[in-house]
Amino acid sequence: MKNRIERFKSTWEISRNWQLIYPFLGALSTYYLGYRLGTKLVQTSTALQLLMGLALGHLALKFCVFSIRKLEAKWKVQQRWELIRIFIIFAITGSSSVFVGRPIIKMLGVSVENLGAVLYWIIFVVVSLIFYQILLVFWGFVLGQFTFFWNFEKKMLRRFGLGRFLDK
Repeated sequence: MKNRIERFKSTWEISRNWQLIYPFLGALSTYYLGYRLGTKLVQTSTALQLLMGLALGHLALKFCVFSIRKLEAKWKVQQRWELIRIFIIFAITGSSSVFVGRPIIKMLGVSVENLGAVLYWIIFVVVSLIFYQILLVFWGFVLGQFTFFWNFEKKMLRRFGLGRFLDK
């Protein structure tokens, strides 16, 4: 068992034991996602939901590892385990931008009933995207990847045509 852990740490360039928290959280949240999807897809049996959740979680984990390996050359990081932390930050940011955006939409009085579904979702996506940009840098700072996410944010703002605000 110890040999497997050492090999895992070597593969992901983990030099300190506390860094193992990121692969653990990544795998845990991926399997939880699989479980949540499994309960939506299979509604007959708890055992079948659990099996479906494990299968979907495993597939999602394989996809994440595949994506990390593809992005490893593109995203310059000190150690490979930081890529897992970056994925976790993206996930937290996506969830929290929706969590923050919903009350803002309600506070503005925007609903499907008074604007229609299409206009509601356009406004919802725009509001969530604004908060996403802010929260991406915030969570990057909180979880120790500020430089990466600040550079990522500047690149994104330039693509949105807002680079002139950064160059001042």
